[in-house]
Amino acid sequence: MVSRSVTGKILSYIDAHPDQDLTLERLAEELHYSKFYMARTFKADTGMTLCKYIQGRRLETAARELAETKRPVVEIALEAGYGSQQAFARAFRREYGCTPRTYRKAGVFSVKYGRLSLRMGGRRSAAFTMYERSRMAA
Repeated sequence: MVSRSVTGKILSYIDAHPDQDLTLERLAEELHYSKFYMARTFKADTGMTLCKYIQGRRLETAARELAETKRPVVEIALEAGYGSQQAFARAFRREYGCTPRTYRKAGVFSVKYGRLSLRMGGRRSAAFTMYERSRMAA
């Protein structure tokens, strides 16, 4: 149960600070846990790594920006924490199955990664729910 509350704190912090540079080191410092403990606990509770979850949330925010704004892709890439448009395009294609340009042309934002939420189902049980994922046809 203790580990699930740690994961809940991690998820709450990520949700409350979407515009910050969220690294494992920063989360550990802010939440006062060892980065190794947090990474291990998050993976055990959710089935995915903390870094993968953060990257997915950043890409989801970028996908929303691509679909709903006319901002240059390079600006969106840099804001999402990528050092170049090329690195962003590779990561985006890996997650969404198409290039940022193709995604923008479609003009429809679809939740790919979603958000994990902690649901308490009784005194000793907790479950994590990931909102439904969808895959955009390339």
